[in-house]
Amino acid sequence: MEIDYSNIKVIGFDADDTLWVNETYFRDTEVEFGKLLSQFETINKIDQELFKMELKNLPIYGYGIKGFVLSMVEMALELSNNTVSNTTIKAILDLGKDMINKPVELLDGVELVLKTLSEKYRLIVVTKGDLLDQERKLKQSGLLDYFHHIEVVSDKKEANYLNLLNHLNIDPTQFLMVGNSLKSDILPLINIKAKAIHVPFHTTWVHEQVSEQDLKGKAYNTVNELTNILQFFK
Repeated sequence: MEIDYSNIKVIGFDADDTLWVNETYFRDTEVEFGKLLSQFETINKIDQELFKMELKNLPIYGYGIKGFVLSMVEMALELSNNTVSNTTIKAILDLGKDMINKPVELLDGVELVLKTLSEKYRLIVVTKGDLLDQERKLKQSGLLDYFHHIEVVSDKKEANYLNLLNHLNIDPTQFLMVGNSLKSDILPLINIKAKAIHVPFHTTWVHEQVSEQDLKGKAYNTVNELTNILQFFK
């Protein structure tokens, strides 16, 4: 089914893994974390238990690197029965600092897309994560001038989007969201009568994955890379 974007006035972009690389660093850090605790459990088990710990702590810490680091520390204490060394705890903290200090690596075509679309549409960023970290990445990205508004939200559910659009006086039917997560960037928008375009990233956190049943009957476009969204706005 062809989707009509002629009514769109505002386009929202997810940040992590839509504008720049993010999830890859989490996966790489999980590997290093597993090595640090390999004396206590198998790598696969450590990975599974860390994921459970992250989910348990989401309501407390929210999304982002700092919450991830706290979950790693808690997991280290639990797996070691509180015998993990101070040296290992420091190494875990250093892993987190390394993640925070990663340079911002823009994905292919980001600046071309933003420059092109900003000439006709209002562009905003809607992203989850730690406020300080997301502000840092946005500043380092060199993309700030393309956006009319930046919003770092605690979650990306229908209510979060509706509250934001209402605050910015944006009609949902005139809003398009572009992002890599079907769970966070696509389905909630369709459910509030907005539009959405999915741009998959090669790595997706398990928590952001959805089932085929969740997608049944949902109208949205998927493109292989960000620059391909320009075909809908000629």
